[in-house]
Amino acid sequence: MRDQTIHTPTPGVEPLPSARLTGDATAEDIESIRRRTSVFVYEWPVRLWHWVNAALIMTLIGTGWLIASPLPTMNFAEATFQFVMGYNRFIHFAAGQLLTVAFAARIYWAFVGNHHAKQLFYVPVWKKAWWKEVFHELRWYAFLEDVPKKYVGHNPLAQVAMFFFMTVGITFMLLTGWALYAEGAGQGSLPDLAMGWLIALVGNTQVLHSIHHLGMWFIVIFMMIHIYAAIREDIMSRQSMVSTMISGHRTFKDDLPE
Repeated sequence: MRDQTIHTPTPGVEPLPSARLTGDATAEDIESIRRRTSVFVYEWPVRLWHWVNAALIMTLIGTGWLIASPLPTMNFAEATFQFVMGYNRFIHFAAGQLLTVAFAARIYWAFVGNHHAKQLFYVPVWKKAWWKEVFHELRWYAFLEDVPKKYVGHNPLAQVAMFFFMTVGITFMLLTGWALYAEGAGQGSLPDLAMGWLIALVGNTQVLHSIHHLGMWFIVIFMMIHIYAAIREDIMSRQSMVSTMISGHRTFKDDLPE
């Protein structure tokens, strides 16, 4: 990974100060920024997955919380007729199944999409320069650096967080979730044949439920940090974050005057 200085010749405006590009940046990215102050990063399948994934995770968190901490008994009618927890479990299972399909589609797009679509699924720990950028970002988020670096895709620290909390985290939640579903589906069912082995591996479904629930809290913590960091970077690093996941374009803004 090399630092690349990019100048944007806009009539009547000073060239954009240097923007640091990740190792995934291509010559096309660089040329695009030379010609204007933005570059196309995320294709529509990646953006669609991001928002669908967010909606499904929020649904799973809410229904999962109720599964772990059921609502108190309602006195005005029999639970059999209300079926509140039954509907809650159905929504949870349906959202989990949709999350599985969406994640499989996202993995597929990592192979057929542009180079930015692959960044979610690997961490280039073998690159010395990448580690240098990670430590710079740590100092930046800790308010120990005054000048932000600009990246076309995810910055290196965000790449680490996305890989462990999204790629690894979602995989963990899907595996444990399907294993829990396998018990209800019954012995010999497809979920049981596919994931029933995980119950025996951890000991019992109570242990499995506990680690599945703990995984939910890790994702909740990640989501809070992710939202904070995206809004913070949008303001302080002078590059678009939130709007990039809507339009697909990363916009590099003029630096604030000294």
